[in-house]
Amino acid sequence: MIYRKISGFSDEISESIDVQFETLNRLKIEWFEPRGIDGTNISALSDEKVSELVTKMKKHNIKASSIGSPIGKVRLDEDFNEHFELFKRVVSIAEKLSSKYIRMFSFYHDGGSEWSDKEREEVISRLSKMIGYAKEKNIVLLHENEKDVYGDTIERCVDLMENLYCDNFKAVFDPANFVQCGQDTLCAYSKMRPYIEYLHIKDSDEQGNVVPAGQGEGNIEEIIKGLIADGYDGFISLEPHLGSFTGLDALENDDKMTKLEKSDEQKFVLAFNSLNEILERI
Repeated sequence: MIYRKISGFSDEISESIDVQFETLNRLKIEWFEPRGIDGTNISALSDEKVSELVTKMKKHNIKASSIGSPIGKVRLDEDFNEHFELFKRVVSIAEKLSSKYIRMFSFYHDGGSEWSDKEREEVISRLSKMIGYAKEKNIVLLHENEKDVYGDTIERCVDLMENLYCDNFKAVFDPANFVQCGQDTLCAYSKMRPYIEYLHIKDSDEQGNVVPAGQGEGNIEEIIKGLIADGYDGFISLEPHLGSFTGLDALENDDKMTKLEKSDEQKFVLAFNSLNEILERI
């Protein structure tokens, strides 16, 4: 099966954006999810660096499927005004890269497994403000079910969607993250299907170790098959996490992944081939 809208976090190939694009060209992947650009997070790029990135994207015929931003991956006790300014900067970068999507999260709290009503209300309030700004800019925010943020379990992801889902706020479905939170991915898919706009390809075994697609408990083949049968024509984005990469320590709460050997082209190609094997079976 040929699926045209395959993308990926190509900073897991190399820190160098030139190497990232050269590899994507060899694999005939026409999209990427910009996160690490020459060792700098996409949210921290200067206007000059953004312009350079646009030039290289045109040279290699690569387009941005979604901005792999860190928005919402901060604690509720951190300054939201400052974070909102960063969010607006990411929106500006998305516009420059001609991407209508921004991947984002729903905030950490200070510890413990229970979220208070007050914390939930604060999450909803912050996300509502960001959604309002996204509407003004015609941007779609894609919430990822990341472990330890408010929207990590099926119940809380559904809560966010039932209260906030709209043309400018939809869901990224990440199977591995659900597995790592002790959630059944087929149950999650069933309940989240009306809200899914984008799919990350990341799989995990029962111990929480990230593995190539199809080798874990993520039920990735069944989920892709169900999406396609249901008419899905959105992006399928590789987020292999089979090794560590520059900037990972700023994205993860624990050091489990940072202790892995460095991610590289070979690991990304392994992830790409694993996805293609699933698509061929479908």
